[in-house]
Amino acid sequence: MSLTLQSSQGRWQRTAPRWMLTPATIGLALVCVVPGLYTLALAFTKSTLGQPLTAWAGWRNFAPLAQTSDFAFTLLRTVLYAVPACMLQLVFGLLIALLLQALRQGRWAYSLILLPLMTPPVLVGVAWKLLLAPAGGLFNGTLLRLGWLGEPVSLLGSTTWALPAVMLADSWQWLPFVVVLCVAALQALPSDVYEAAALDGASPRRIFIKVTLPLLAPALVGIFLLRVVMSLKTFDLVYILTAGGPGRATTLASYEVWKSGLQNFDIGQAAAQTLVFCVLVAWVTWPILRTLAWVERRTG
Repeated sequence: MSLTLQSSQGRWQRTAPRWMLTPATIGLALVCVVPGLYTLALAFTKSTLGQPLTAWAGWRNFAPLAQTSDFAFTLLRTVLYAVPACMLQLVFGLLIALLLQALRQGRWAYSLILLPLMTPPVLVGVAWKLLLAPAGGLFNGTLLRLGWLGEPVSLLGSTTWALPAVMLADSWQWLPFVVVLCVAALQALPSDVYEAAALDGASPRRIFIKVTLPLLAPALVGIFLLRVVMSLKTFDLVYILTAGGPGRATTLASYEVWKSGLQNFDIGQAAAQTLVFCVLVAWVTWPILRTLAWVERRTG
């Protein structure tokens, strides 16, 4: 009897992890696999918003993407938007995290810094649209009073400055997120390494360069990867601030897919653009993942 009970307990211990993973596997299939397969089917069929999957289209939904350079420039613009913005956010986020760590009574500062992160994206877009408005905006009003401008300028109406303005609003919103992650990474660093470096007489600058940065490298690359993936999908700020304009100066990939699907009602082409965009995301994130693996091997 005891042998039978022990045998059944052993079988349960071996199979329990599989049964526990079953709900998560089913959920993952429903949330990821099914929509992915449906998007793939839409990309190769003639599909509208009211009548999806009406007829086989083959590669015809991809033909306009290859025949014109508009979507290619949109993808390039998306990368040039996401990568520099995330690099700046990482640099300033780390500096702010170091400053907060140096403050002994910095709890109040955490609350202030987290305010932009808790603000809905639509309100962030509206607030920055008012700040950058040529008539009555805080930016133009301040520079005019200081005498740095002779007349109001429309940053959001300029093909040169519209995209940097969107990057500024995005950085203001997501910089607290980077700060919080950097603070967590700094607090997880081992204290004995710093004690040994201080005993060796290393200066604070040398400790930061030789100890802090190498130990933080995996976390920093991981934060950068996370923010790049999030920035590549930016839609709300573009929709509120510029609607992709002036011209196509701020049209990013997510906004282009939205226009194809919900303005032109061409769901098939929107799905094809989504698949190409997924390839772009994989192409951009692959070297970051390789860098993360390399950094982990070096620091591990």
